[in-house]
Amino acid sequence: MTRNHPQRPLPSRRAVLGGAAVAALAAAAGPAEAAGRRPAWPTQFPLPDGWLPEGITIGRAPYAYLGSRADGAIHRTDLRTGRGTVLHQGAPGLTAIGLKLGDDGLLYVAGGADGTARLVDARTGALRGTHHLATGSGHFVNDVVLFPDRAWFTDSRDAVLYGVPRDRGRGGVRVLPLTGDWEQLPDVINANGIVSTPDGCDVIVVSSTPGELYRVSLETGRARRIALSGADDVVNGDGLVRVGRTLYVVQNRLNVVTVFDLDARATTATLRRSITDPRFDVPATAARFRDRLYLVNARFTSPQTPETTFTAVAVPL
Repeated sequence: MTRNHPQRPLPSRRAVLGGAAVAALAAAAGPAEAAGRRPAWPTQFPLPDGWLPEGITIGRAPYAYLGSRADGAIHRTDLRTGRGTVLHQGAPGLTAIGLKLGDDGLLYVAGGADGTARLVDARTGALRGTHHLATGSGHFVNDVVLFPDRAWFTDSRDAVLYGVPRDRGRGGVRVLPLTGDWEQLPDVINANGIVSTPDGCDVIVVSSTPGELYRVSLETGRARRIALSGADDVVNGDGLVRVGRTLYVVQNRLNVVTVFDLDARATTATLRRSITDPRFDVPATAARFRDRLYLVNARFTSPQTPETTFTAVAVPL
């Protein structure tokens, strides 16, 4: 834009005709564009066929990052347009389950059955590091929450949390056994989604089976069951999102997000409402951006083939 001109010359005939053409194009584009308003961001966008998504994370910029259970690849989508591309190429034998984007520009990726936590550059897609958290079939590294000093990962097959140092030059991985009220059941998904508590000291973990919420001390590993009011359980609880003292629990196979009010110490969760949408198809995890909640449809009950289609959808908070 040209600024601070002392005089504005009269427009030429070409400029007048050009302006008329622009006005005609604006009118054809629709009332929102013609009035100068921004078009609404899409509330649904596709992922590549056969992607097998589960995790989603969104940072300050309007980009969603979605992992693949097929090969550990990561897809980046522009929320303004719904268009995306593969940011990080996967490899046979890898998976990407839960993931979170840090203010350090790194994606912290839970590796599922391979027992790893991977660090991926959110700008370039380059692999920046791999932490081997557990070995053997009795582990499934599922989801992650970020604290200033560590990234904490859940293990759905073992009663532990893993604390990966975020300063790669200091300390090693901390293995934190879960004690107290924690109930570990065999041959099912136990610890799944994880978020910080409202006071920022500890974490809230959902156990998918039998459907409980726990507050877990990051100092001792002691778990205290969160009392539910207005709901019997959160069975099939998967991804968690917390906004202040409001907790969103994605119950995947039930195709619902249950919304709870937490008390100040996160010892009680009172059901406020439920979010349903006909576009839900076994949503696994969610991420917030502004006044929307974006969920990825994992479609666990549909054929998981290279031709299976997948989408992510947005609902208002």
